[in-house]
Amino acid sequence: MIASETSLLVTLATVHAIALASPGPDFALVVQNAARYGRRTGFYIAFGLSIGILLHSLFSLTGVSLLIQQHPMWFVVIKLAGGSYLLWLGISALGYVLAHRGEKRAMAKVEVTKGLESPLAAFSRGFMTNILNPKALVFFVSLFSSLVPADLSFEGKLGALFILWSLAFAWFAILAQLLTSKRLQSKLQSAALTLDGICGVVFVLVGGGILWSTLMNAMG
Repeated sequence: MIASETSLLVTLATVHAIALASPGPDFALVVQNAARYGRRTGFYIAFGLSIGILLHSLFSLTGVSLLIQQHPMWFVVIKLAGGSYLLWLGISALGYVLAHRGEKRAMAKVEVTKGLESPLAAFSRGFMTNILNPKALVFFVSLFSSLVPADLSFEGKLGALFILWSLAFAWFAILAQLLTSKRLQSKLQSAALTLDGICGVVFVLVGGGILWSTLMNAMG
């Protein structure tokens, strides 16, 4: 790999790392579920999120995402699906908070643990949250179109995909690890309903905002 491609990959990694550190639906999902279900679930959610990012990267690299973005009907469908999914996550979280307000967290956790107890369920929650997020699609299209030249070597493309995936998995896995340390976990458990409420509001605002802007643009 030539020096210019190495420099390009470093720039790509830097931009991606900054984007990962910015709070959003992915961040909120890890915080909410690591606090609620524990480290194992947090890791599987992190893996699901990272696979979603890998697919977004692959689709952007091959031009699939750009084609979707430029096709009005396809992009509208994705935005409606993504917005609806995030809105559903938010309403579910807020509904849970309302149903269990005033209860001790230990009592409430017995019931909700059934929801994401399987690795597949946790992986699917992370994957769907990321892959259906239209903002992620737009971000990766912009990232690849502005930083990655069309003549990038095959090794360079593989390197870009690996960097984007590994950074995402490492970031969310470390976040889940930190959130489930013994000292922090006890504090999070006592405030878990509050975290559920905050994350629920984030999902509702993001999902509702996507739906609202999509419908307004369609009507206009």
